[in-house]
Amino acid sequence: MTHQTLMDAATLAARLGSPDLVVVDCRFDLGDPEAGRNLFRAGHIPGAFYAHLDTDLSGPRTPWTGRHPLPEPEVLATVLGRLGIGPGIQVVAYDESGGIYAARLWWLLQWLGHRAVAVLDGGLAAWRAAGRPVSTEPPSAPAQTFRVEQRRRSHVSADDVADLLAHRGCLLLDARGAERFEGKVEPIDPKAGHVPGAKNHPYTRNLGTDGRFLPPEALRAQLRAVLGERLPNEVVSMCGSGVTACHTLLALEIAGLPGARLYPGSWSEWSRDEGRPVAVGP
Repeated sequence: MTHQTLMDAATLAARLGSPDLVVVDCRFDLGDPEAGRNLFRAGHIPGAFYAHLDTDLSGPRTPWTGRHPLPEPEVLATVLGRLGIGPGIQVVAYDESGGIYAARLWWLLQWLGHRAVAVLDGGLAAWRAAGRPVSTEPPSAPAQTFRVEQRRRSHVSADDVADLLAHRGCLLLDARGAERFEGKVEPIDPKAGHVPGAKNHPYTRNLGTDGRFLPPEALRAQLRAVLGERLPNEVVSMCGSGVTACHTLLALEIAGLPGARLYPGSWSEWSRDEGRPVAVGP
């Protein structure tokens, strides 16, 4: 069975060691970029590979991009092949941050046409809570040739966002916390606030108190209330740098509301341009 959104710890444990399965540890800390790799070395799901947000799951940053621009498809394909991902491989991504970094890998694989990818629901905490083992052994799996089959219209540029909003052509959902969205605090990016016309939907609303995604019916009801009359393909998801926004896109897929797009540059790109408007407040 192919998993395209979530996989639970019991299902992963039953499939662990299968030649058609690749597990990827996506743990990361914005304040300490090497923390995730260090945690991986200290203990990870047996057989898992590690993918670094800055160097593996993002392209080079420039003065005109956000903090985590999309990698070039051919470059990303090389990374994915090195991780053992190729045709017929089921990928499971996990982290310890509610799925925000794992969802980035989920979206990237979907973007390049690889549908057999899921996020471990509850992440490493759920794995450990189930009494499953961790390992310090480095992974060993044959490299693959990853074939790029890009999906069209899966992301938009800053200019696209400005044009869509000017013509009321999209619903822009910002996955950052309310304090950052409202401009009360801004610990990372050049300016505080949000894109005028955006709605705030913090990614934490997608999760229950146990750190797992809400059931599909609950997610659908919650997201439908935010979307109103908008269709899913009219939704554009953003956040600080295009990472947490993927969590919203995954939640929409789980809820049976596919078709939304990503604004990869997000607030870190938008706020760099002095000519782009900024709003504050709810």
